Amino acid sequence: MKIIHLSDIHLGNEDCGDKFRTIAEKIIETRQPVQDYIIVITGDIVDNAHHDEFVSEALEIIQTLKDNGYRVLLIPGNHDYGTGILGDKKFVKPFKEKFFGTSGITYPKLDIIDDVAFIGLDSTAEELHWLDRILSEGELGRKQRVRLKKILKRPEVDARKKVVYLHHHPFDYKIGMQLKDRDKLKKIIRGKIDLLLFGHYHRDPEGIGTFIHGTWDIPRCYNAGSATHKNGNPGYQRIIDVHVSDGSQDYDAKFL
Repeated sequence: MKIIHLSDIHLGNEDCGDKFRTIAEKIIETRQPVQDYIIVITGDIVDNAHHDEFVSEALEIIQTLKDNGYRVLLIPGNHDYGTGILGDKKFVKPFKEKFFGTSGITYPKLDIIDDVAFIGLDSTAEELHWLDRILSEGELGRKQRVRLKKILKRPEVDARKKVVYLHHHPFDYKIGMQLKDRDKLKKIIRGKIDLLLFGHYHRDPEGIGTFIHGTWDIPRCYNAGSATHKNGNPGYQRIIDVHVSDGSQDYDAKFL
């Protein structure tokens, strides 16, 4: 099994929609057989949730991938709940209904596919009340952390490879961008998962594709940046081989 990791599509910003469509077309053309691939999108699918046309276009492209047999897993980012710097809880239910087909979804979202457990987190869950709904910070919240801890202890999860994916960069300490309960998340997942995927931070300060392998005793940690290169920022359409734990078979597909 291989993961195609995308993040920060920002459909609605300049030509990001066209670039997302190009990425989807390249996936369909080149990544075969489809059953070998899981597409994971770690949030900020649209640039502004107030524009229904952005959401509709994103859904259309994602549906094209699904119609061609690809399995797509995704979670929301801060832009999917508002403008990016101003969120609104009114967007939480519509996101679930439109992207998952039901408002009954809870986070963490667990999907077991073959011998891999995919665990999706909503890293903006506790940032939408009136005190915290500005800036681009994230917070999982106590309820979600408790559920995550319980999921990791489940026998059917413990026996599998474990992939945790969220939007906010868990290692980024910048005020206004940070995941505020990252230290509490660290206590839950440290040394207990195989792969950590995220986005949110578009820059590449390490100059190495913004991955920080080994952090929190997690073998592989990847930031996709902006897969559509929003505003000229770096980003990746990374192919990740779940079962080669040293990352030697992982690479940027360079669909753009």
